[in-house]
Amino acid sequence: MDAAPIPPTTLVIFGATGDLTRRLLIPAIINLTRSGLVGDDLNILGVGIDPGDDASLVARLDSFLAGLSEPILPETDDAWRRLRERISYISGDFTQDGIFLEIKKHLTSCNAAFYLAVPPQFFGTLVEKLAEHGLTREAGGCFRRIAIEKPFGTDLASARALNARILSNVAESQVYRLDHFLGKETVQNILTTRFANMMIEALWNNNYIDHVQITAAETVDVGTRGKFYDATGALRDMVPNHLFQLLAMIAMEAPNGFGAEAIRTEKSKALSALRIYTPEEAATQAARGAYTAGKLDGSDITAFRQTKDVSPDSNTETFVALKLFVDTWRWAGVPFYLRTGKAMNARDTEIVVTFRQVPFAQFRETDVKRQLPPNRMVIQVQPDEGLSVEISIKSPGLSVDTVPVSLDFRYADKFDIGKMTGYESLLYDLFIGDQTLFQRADGIEAGWAAVQPFLDIWAKSSETPQAYAPGSMGPSCAEELIRRDGREWHELGVIMHNHVRK
Repeated sequence: MDAAPIPPTTLVIFGATGDLTRRLLIPAIINLTRSGLVGDDLNILGVGIDPGDDASLVARLDSFLAGLSEPILPETDDAWRRLRERISYISGDFTQDGIFLEIKKHLTSCNAAFYLAVPPQFFGTLVEKLAEHGLTREAGGCFRRIAIEKPFGTDLASARALNARILSNVAESQVYRLDHFLGKETVQNILTTRFANMMIEALWNNNYIDHVQITAAETVDVGTRGKFYDATGALRDMVPNHLFQLLAMIAMEAPNGFGAEAIRTEKSKALSALRIYTPEEAATQAARGAYTAGKLDGSDITAFRQTKDVSPDSNTETFVALKLFVDTWRWAGVPFYLRTGKAMNARDTEIVVTFRQVPFAQFRETDVKRQLPPNRMVIQVQPDEGLSVEISIKSPGLSVDTVPVSLDFRYADKFDIGKMTGYESLLYDLFIGDQTLFQRADGIEAGWAAVQPFLDIWAKSSETPQAYAPGSMGPSCAEELIRRDGREWHELGVIMHNHVRK
């Protein structure tokens, strides 16, 4: 079924002069305009602390878009030429009342979406101010929606407090908590892969699956974000949002329909089933690391503790690995191994589902002398989005011997998705009111509840994260975490059998 164009809407972006707006939001809206899903009845109102006017914001965006590897210029790109004519800007302090009176004057339609592309300490204040000035009130068939970027809280208590503060001013149906991972085609395709293929869903349980690995590795270091990262760390930055959203897609039960609430309910139930460890258990089910100085892809990497704005005796991790359990009938006894880190040897976000090994008995009279490798399904989220299934076949010849081969699918081979930012589907769903890809309050809190024991023990511990070299797969304690169960991490950067990403 073809997607319908969005209704007339004003998109109000708080933090319009920031990196998120120019790098992701505006290019995504340009793509939606090219596709015909956004028409000339979408207006953009930027709000920011930087001085300026409508022309200055457009000039900033022009400059950025012209510098892309494939420049977007108003002279040659009709979508951008049309869109830039509908961009306006208000400069001021958005914690003060005056700016909200100005916003009221600029709303050109009864429908409005407020995008909070601002530091998280402003989320609660902005929602309160919008509600106080009547900007969130829905009447006469008009909508008012609020999009909030991560991080949503820094622990369980702060997430609960923020949810309570927001939901005391607006309804849950008006709140769109974003996780940009959920805008990626491969992530959205997980549900289709599972529930549209009987041969997969029939095996999707503890009878056939040995364990699941979920990885989000980055080659970049902390860079100029030292102050933020030293106060945050790898666990807070990635696990309760990105990695848990992927885990929920893998672990959820089949919804009773593909409506937003049905899917979000099953995802929240999966996250609520995550085992909450005691402090003693948590101490044995996690590994932490921090990268040292070294070289990565020919560039010098400064050790995390020597990075600008990072305390030299910092106890913050740049790598974390966890072993978790989803305590449901389907997943009883199946470990979920999660890891994420910076300055690693590959940029790689993937899910690896490893199936149980076949009995060896059938091959005892053959030349197969080694243990058969287990079947695996590798869901590649980024880069090179795709999916591969590893199976064993007989190698050519008179003797019976087996070799592993991969059945591979890559999005880029079948579809043209090269210019997508990942925000197109998220913005489109925000405009049409589909909350499927957005997080609900109970799911957010369930995720924080699962990681809170780790935060608690690390806050009390004087033990520093284990050092690891830039360009490695992380600290040795992460290897020990999984090897003591007789398992190994999937090699980073390998997207199919005997093929390494360049």
